[in-house]
Amino acid sequence: MNVSEAIRTRHSVRKYQPGVTIPREHIRQMLEAAMHAPSAVNSRPWEFVVVENPALRQQISAAHPYCRSLPDASLAIVVCGLPDAWPDAPPGGMWPQDCAAATENILLEATGLGYGTCWCGVYPHRERAEAIARLIGVTSVPVSLIIVGKAAEVPKTRGFYDESRVRYLR
Repeated sequence: MNVSEAIRTRHSVRKYQPGVTIPREHIRQMLEAAMHAPSAVNSRPWEFVVVENPALRQQISAAHPYCRSLPDASLAIVVCGLPDAWPDAPPGGMWPQDCAAATENILLEATGLGYGTCWCGVYPHRERAEAIARLIGVTSVPVSLIIVGKAAEVPKTRGFYDESRVRYLR
């Protein structure tokens, strides 16, 4: 699958085939893709937590209202931001955008490997971020949680090109 196909076939999957194990090499490929994302001044303000433990996935699902499908999926990858990775950053930093780029790379790599995913936002919901940080044992800021597994259904495509949202300045 090429990049263009991955972009156009990626869906937010909310039903997964339970009991599917993702090979360690595929997990590594997804994480490597994430770490190839661009970041401001190459600060790489991220760390990743792979959650395979079923009991912990159940706890995360209870703490995040949009992760109800996590218990049936194979795993979650939590993308966590390191706000101090670029000490001279402008106020607010660029780490949320950098983590979003890493998140998208995971989604596309997972699609290319044949997995379904769902991007569940965590940051800037303070209580949600704190709860997930406690559950996964990090001091960094959970920015996004990506559910990964074999899709039990393929949702209908909802994205499309909309010319009315484009302006050309020539």
